Amino acid sequence: MLAEFGSGQVLWSIVWFTLFFIWIWLLIVIFSDIFRSPDLSGWGKALWTIFVIIVPYLGVFVYLIARGRGMAERHAGAVQSAQVATDQYIQSVASRGNPAEQIASAKTLLDSGTINQDEFDKLKQKALAS
Repeated sequence: MLAEFGSGQVLWSIVWFTLFFIWIWLLIVIFSDIFRSPDLSGWGKALWTIFVIIVPYLGVFVYLIARGRGMAERHAGAVQSAQVATDQYIQSVASRGNPAEQIASAKTLLDSGTINQDEFDKLKQKALAS
């Protein structure tokens, strides 16, 4: 059987496998866009999902034509919001790590009467330990 499997058939198998992989990836992207889309109601998401499952090729192509531009905009918005969240997290972690700023903040709280001397000493020890 292997002797009959020529190089042209191997190439054809590679092409079909690649097309199958692209199709699966396209379905994943479309389903994720359907469920992440804030402008679709629950019924709209259900109808698009049923349409893509019942008539896959037509459903995918109609979805790409009808909502393709919005897919790119929603993806760009998601990437931008993830970047903002990452930047905010990094900024909060970076500012939290400076012991001098932590002690100065605790001193401000002590001077304003929000905390007492014992709490200030605990915050100072905690800042110096980190």
